[in-house]
This record gives sequence, structure tokens and C-alpha cells, in this order.
Amino acid sequence: MDIVKNIDADIVSFMKNQDKANLTTLRMAKNALQSEKIRVNHELNDDEIINTLKKFVKQKKDNIEEYTKYGKDDIVNDLKREVELVSKYLPEELSEDEINKGLDEIFAKVNPTSIKDMGRLMAEANTLFGVKADKSLVSKLIKDRLI
Repeated sequence: MDIVKNIDADIVSFMKNQDKANLTTLRMAKNALQSEKIRVNHELNDDEIINTLKKFVKQKKDNIEEYTKYGKDDIVNDLKREVELVSKYLPEELSEDEINKGLDEIFAKVNPTSIKDMGRLMAEANTLFGVKADKSLVSKLIKDRLI
């Protein structure tokens, strides 16, 4: 829950400094956490907080791609700033090499024969890596090994 405390402290700091852009960003992130709390109907644990903030960042990154296509540089710069701000509350993710080492263990354990084993492999990866790894990267690395 230190993440939420840090966000709250920074919200107060941004309010005092009248930093409206960063204040708005953190309020949106805090709102995403509150919405998730209401959706699951209990206090969020650290993994749920991290996953919610990762979804928030991913959504902003997707928006960056879209606005870049249309040449909306001012909006892209704002979105990049938002991603950078919220990302600092997230723990550092595992590198591709670290993920591959874990996947070596998983593949030895599951011994997959085709793409049909993807679900079992992802379940094992989620258990092993938790929120420490980017799930889309893990999925891509597993598919590359299976094909």
C-alpha cells in the first residue's frame, strides 16, 4: 500500500505547488485505483494496485500510438509525461533475459508439444513472475518458442 501513500503524498505536493498537469494525472490514476476497488469490492492488495496502474499506463501508451499516427504531437508529449509520472510508482520489471531464464524452467516443467499448451504455460508464467514481468512480452516470448 506504499504506492497509494506515495501517490497521495505527491497529490498533496502537486496541489501545494499548483502543478495542475501532474495533479490531474495522479488524480486519474487514483480514480482508476478507486474504480478497481469498487469493482472487486475489497481493499486492493499490492499486486492489484500494480496491475491497475500497469493497465492505466498501457492505455496511455496505446493512446500515444494512436495520436502519433495523426500527428498530434502536443497530446503525445502530454501522454508521454503522464506515462513517465505514473511509471515511477511501479516496480522495475524483469528484463527479457530474466524472463527467458524463467521460461526455460517452465518449459522444462510443462514440456509443451504445441501452441495448445499456451494456456498452461501462461498460467505457470503468471505464477512464477506475478506482476514483475510484462505479460504481453511473456506471451510473445512463449509464442516464439512454440512456433
